[in-house]
Amino acid sequence: MDISGRRILVLGGFGMVGQAICRDLLERKPSHLTVSSLLRTEAEEARDDLQALFPGIPVEACWGNIFVREAFKDLSRNDLLQDVEHRNLFLEDAFGDLNEESLQGQALYRLIADMRPDLVVDAINTATALAYQDVYLGSNEVLKALQNGDREEVADATVRLVATQYTPQLVRHVQVLYAAMLEAGTGMYIKVGTTGTGGMGLNIPYTHSEERPSRVLLSKSAMAGAHSMLLFLMGRTPDGPIVKEVKPAAVIAWKGIGTGPVMKHHRPIPLFDVTPEEAAEPAGELVMSLPDDDFRRLGDDRVLESVYIDTGENGFFSRGEFGVITTIGQMEFITPEEISSHVIREILGGNTGFDIINALDMSVMGPTYRAGSLRESALERLRALEEEHGIRSVAFEVLGPPRLSKLLFEAELLRRSAGTLGSVVETDAGTLSADCLALIEEDAEFRSEIISIGIPILLPDGRLLRGPMIKIPPPRGLESELVEPESVEQWASDGWVDLRVENMVRWQERARAIIEETESIPPEETSSRFHHDRNYWHLDQQLDIGKTVGWIFIREDEGERMK
Repeated sequence: MDISGRRILVLGGFGMVGQAICRDLLERKPSHLTVSSLLRTEAEEARDDLQALFPGIPVEACWGNIFVREAFKDLSRNDLLQDVEHRNLFLEDAFGDLNEESLQGQALYRLIADMRPDLVVDAINTATALAYQDVYLGSNEVLKALQNGDREEVADATVRLVATQYTPQLVRHVQVLYAAMLEAGTGMYIKVGTTGTGGMGLNIPYTHSEERPSRVLLSKSAMAGAHSMLLFLMGRTPDGPIVKEVKPAAVIAWKGIGTGPVMKHHRPIPLFDVTPEEAAEPAGELVMSLPDDDFRRLGDDRVLESVYIDTGENGFFSRGEFGVITTIGQMEFITPEEISSHVIREILGGNTGFDIINALDMSVMGPTYRAGSLRESALERLRALEEEHGIRSVAFEVLGPPRLSKLLFEAELLRRSAGTLGSVVETDAGTLSADCLALIEEDAEFRSEIISIGIPILLPDGRLLRGPMIKIPPPRGLESELVEPESVEQWASDGWVDLRVENMVRWQERARAIIEETESIPPEETSSRFHHDRNYWHLDQQLDIGKTVGWIFIREDEGERMK
């Protein structure tokens, strides 16, 4: 398709990929471009930025939830489901027959039918939007209501559970999309999809506190696969638009690097403090979430501020988190500009080999040379900002899982107390435990960062330091969990900073294994045989928390990507 002179709609145009695509499209002089996003502020910001870059081409902003009726597009999901009349209409739209009244009232249908675009580029993460409604949490709420025997509670929980069934919502979304493009005479639809796991397999070590592999994450992958198959069918339907999909299979990054408040769900993370003297035995029931007001704020209502890399829709990552997720053998990453270049080439009729509608098995985009080349510059910039501002960017618990944050903070404690991997091995485990405890006792700032992001600290004597919210035990619709000795061991492994001597012994085993693995490589070996040669670890330098935890995920957790 020739882009020049065409009317174009970009769904998800505020995101990193969406913005890159918009810029590349406008370079080719379409007659009109509409950028769509969930929030009005996002859509208007994207429009203003693009209009400033390309003043000669009309750029329009539109916003709202495209998966619901136009009348509901600006409502939060909670507000939508709490209103009985709205909820009933939503369920009817998702599960009922697709009649003309329902079709005409859908936000997506109205947007496409009214704008009549020649080309629709869809950069929305549809699988995440639908699957992260979390049918599992809804199911637990129904089971809990049944156990309580409260009919009204059962009825309400059941209705909410039905509203989280994402397969009917995905099917209806594709039906509405197809009908709208037929009505508008749209010539091409191209989707930027997802694998759901950043290109990794069932051994993926990243979860959101659930079991591994995460059923919520796998549900996202299931939705991504189902979506691709529905688009495959749409592309095989006569008289419809040309349908394409590209599927990045790595983390997409990045949008910016900086310092300041760490944002999560558009809000800064508040800092709380609990001293070791206030630690309590983890006995009885462990409540996973307590009111913020029950805890003392650090300083004058301070929030978590640090050095960060903004990865757009994935949120703010610390240097440690970015280092782990982009290390060879983890998700690695790809830049939005590279994705956009392939999207544009497919639109223009080129053959990139990444259109999975034509070649599902050969289409995923993996990590790239450019991203690998830029990775070190990003990490170096993060390191420089750390030194400039006197901040250690360890973990924010945005990437997940809590085990990642736990390991990063433990590695940082060992870096500060022991220094090198060799010193970790050579120092007595009891001394390591005592030194780490001393750091926790003396550094209120560091202690506060850990507990404020939901990671408890298990002291050497078995007492627990925690903040208002904890990520482990994982939320399962329960307000508390019964504390048993075996539960404590599992929770400590999954997401508690563990200062006990036995955990120091485990870290010594890891350090020893890394050293042995490194020293087993012949000094004269200079081929491309090894991902990590002798120069990678710099054993005479301070422990690198990102490299070390990446090694743990690959070796200990068997979480290495295959290709």
